[in-house]
Amino acid sequence: MKFTKMHGAGNDYVYVNCFEEQLPQDIPALAREVSDRHTGIGGDGLILICPSEQGDARMRMFNADGSESEMCGNGIRCVAKYVFDHDIARKEELKIETGAGVLTLQVFAEDGLADRVRVNMGKPILNGPDIPTTLEGAPPLKAPLEVGGKTLEVTCISMGNPHCITFVDEVTDEWVHGIGPQIEVHPAFPNRVNAEFIQIVSRSEMIMRVWERGSGETQACGTGACASAVAAVLNGLTDRTVLCHLPGGDLTLEWAESGEVYMTGPATEVFHGEWAS
Repeated sequence: MKFTKMHGAGNDYVYVNCFEEQLPQDIPALAREVSDRHTGIGGDGLILICPSEQGDARMRMFNADGSESEMCGNGIRCVAKYVFDHDIARKEELKIETGAGVLTLQVFAEDGLADRVRVNMGKPILNGPDIPTTLEGAPPLKAPLEVGGKTLEVTCISMGNPHCITFVDEVTDEWVHGIGPQIEVHPAFPNRVNAEFIQIVSRSEMIMRVWERGSGETQACGTGACASAVAAVLNGLTDRTVLCHLPGGDLTLEWAESGEVYMTGPATEVFHGEWAS
């Protein structure tokens, strides 16, 4: 099975072109094997680039633990780069089918290759049961959540997958690695949840780290950054356009007045190979 290793702002996945490659029946097991950073290729998960009747391609995304997720903001930028660079659809505007619907992406190319990609991530899902969470509100805003002997004030939003955002004075390992895993499996989130920790720098800038559902801490999370930008606006902490600093790089986020969230960031191809197992 041929594969391509790619990352968006350090959020790295193993990508397989399913227009050409045949996969084993047990895709979750494959995701776990290739994602292992010691015995596999290494990555935050596995992303399949598949034919689509609704768009130029379909993205299926599996976390490092083998669970399938609805969407990945950094991953879909890399899918767009692959589709553009490898002539699946050589268009500046692409439509990619995901578990969260069909998204429109704008490709910015340099020297004939996609360099940055702007994604219309759609409108945030704010109704609690649709996120899903048992916390009250549409969205739950500054909702109390008992975790690790602390009462947190959290904001919950879905960008096709669920996010729980906590604003903190300083983003530390104690928050991400101590509290993040407990939030992920908290009973308030029936499908588990991604946990974001946000430090506000100014009205136009924030710092983010994330504990991702099924993968642990990752270098970036596109849907999480979008959800956090929306949460920051709803909490009166930032303007509608914000630069988000993540361990793997920066993303520019805009929650437009029309309701859609736009994310712009890099997409990088690292290497190609062949998986023999």
